[in-house]
Amino acid sequence: MNLVIDIALWTIVVALGLTLFLRDQPMFADALRFARREFFALLPRVAVGMIGSGFIAEILPKQLIPSLLGPESGIAGLLFATVAGALTPGGPVVGFAIATAALKSGAGAPHIIAYTIAWALFALPRVITFEVAAMPARVVWLRVAVSLPLPFLAAGAAMLTGRP
Repeated sequence: MNLVIDIALWTIVVALGLTLFLRDQPMFADALRFARREFFALLPRVAVGMIGSGFIAEILPKQLIPSLLGPESGIAGLLFATVAGALTPGGPVVGFAIATAALKSGAGAPHIIAYTIAWALFALPRVITFEVAAMPARVVWLRVAVSLPLPFLAAGAAMLTGRP
């Protein structure tokens, strides 16, 4: 499956690059310079994130996961998962590594759904660093406030539809 996704992404990139090259060659050269600069700026961060997330996954207290996030933890587990998701720093490499490690350690799928949705919607490090800096704080906090029920609604929907 990963190979199919990789091929599809590279096909899109080549098609876009070819389109830009045929339309405007100086702009194509600018785009390549920008891509190279961003690639080398982000590569070390991605490497650090992947290695760090592996360490995080290994040091998770595996014996505590079932009691904190297991299927029997109920609403308290969903609340813990939502708060943990909101406090998790970093990008997808970190968030999904933690979620995967928790699933392997006995966390319930609805709890991990609540965690990932909370992490995606209102991870506080990202909200404070990027959103509040870019948008009026009143709009950001309103967005966070109206998004608060979503992890619980998604987890509830997962519980109603069965085990994923």
